[in-house]
Amino acid sequence: MLQEPSTLLLCIRHGETDWNVARRVQGHTDIELNARGLAQAAALARALAGQTLHAVYSSDLRRARRTAEPLARERELPLHFEPALRERAFGSFEGRSFTELETLHAQECERWRRRDPDWGAPGGGEALQAFRDRVQRALLSIARRHRGQTVAVVTHGGALDCLYRIATGQDLSAPRTWELRNAAINRLLVSEDHVGLVGWNDCGHLDEVLDESGY
Repeated sequence: MLQEPSTLLLCIRHGETDWNVARRVQGHTDIELNARGLAQAAALARALAGQTLHAVYSSDLRRARRTAEPLARERELPLHFEPALRERAFGSFEGRSFTELETLHAQECERWRRRDPDWGAPGGGEALQAFRDRVQRALLSIARRHRGQTVAVVTHGGALDCLYRIATGQDLSAPRTWELRNAAINRLLVSEDHVGLVGWNDCGHLDEVLDESGY
């Protein structure tokens, strides 16, 4: 039986926002890129100018859309919006800083820090396991649509954290030891629904942009 052709996915975190700098929880809140984030998006498009691309996908949140737009425009490719690529929903935690939340919701934040797969933030937050499953389904669906092709996927830090774990077999509760830098390029290869890691945190193109502050 012939093996299906693999799909190369260039998975990219959105550019920087003011809430990243202030370490405020963004979740589904629709935050715009700041000036540095826009510069990162432009640098990303230049960095991938020589890369064959067949499609560009993005979360429908503005910070991801604005990061993907220069890349799609440069290639004259349509930009496909995929809501399932959104960041994890954090309910009433959104808009608050991590420091503020630890003071107000110590027990909830402890479950969050322990990466409890069944925990979701109060006010409609998404459980970690459900979030991971959503992101995996979205990624595999895109890969199946583009077998044998190279696709850019602009998403969020939490989604990329899940994808790294899927590609490397890391448990959801394992401490994070990898970077999730704004506008870095992370390469995954999908073959017959198996996700493999090709390269992570390619950020040489960001040297021309001022150093980032925070996540």
